[in-house]
Amino acid sequence: MLDTLSPTVDRSPRRMPTVPSPQARMPGVIELRQYTLHPGRRDDLITLFEREFIESQEAAGMVLLGQFRDLDAPDRFVWLRGFADMPARRDALARFYQGPAWRAHRDAANATMIDSDNVLLLKPAPPGPAPAISAPPPPADAGEPEARVVICLHYFDGPVNAEWLDHFAQIQRPWLEGMRAQVLATLVTHDAPNDYPALPVRAGEHVFACILQFADEASHERCDRQLQAAWRIGAQPYRTELLRLMPTARSRMGRERSLGRED
Repeated sequence: MLDTLSPTVDRSPRRMPTVPSPQARMPGVIELRQYTLHPGRRDDLITLFEREFIESQEAAGMVLLGQFRDLDAPDRFVWLRGFADMPARRDALARFYQGPAWRAHRDAANATMIDSDNVLLLKPAPPGPAPAISAPPPPADAGEPEARVVICLHYFDGPVNAEWLDHFAQIQRPWLEGMRAQVLATLVTHDAPNDYPALPVRAGEHVFACILQFADEASHERCDRQLQAAWRIGAQPYRTELLRLMPTARSRMGRERSLGRED
């Protein structure tokens, strides 16, 4: 296990490519990161993260999609970041973790963490929407949004197939929207090899992820019981996991009316 936001990496001189603007770009690669923290340290990490690691990561060529407190696990911090593609991911990670912001604050960040290796590597899935960034991150003095976000993770024995995607589009999505859930994104496991091996990701899993936003706690609670039911075609998915999340003050997700667009 690596007890860091990312590992310490080789700091030998290296020319980096020009950093593309993170704005108005649809990520083709998305990391869903779940950190288990030492008891009582979540707010310490969030304060540090939102002060030091948002602009610095975006300057390195990635986009911060959302940061959350897990409503069911008081010592879990959940966040998502995106990259244009796998080569861009490799370069952006190297640029950030060799950069001044991480070097200056990594010890303080690491001190809050027990485990940072629970990471799914994902990509946009039809029928959409896919996450798209249309505005800068909320400012440092932004208040916490009232919205709630739920990430539904469905686990399959093999790659997610067209039958399941059609089932979601025709059956599940209309039901969710009828329950006042906004579908922010649909994602599936990215099967590309992890070309930044110093930063582990979970391997050998096949996941369909649906990211939902509810306007407030009350609308989320009305739908929560139904969300607890497993959604299956036959024996698939064999497991469903729900992450019930409260966006932090500087999270994009949970604040904008829509972060995605239809393909």
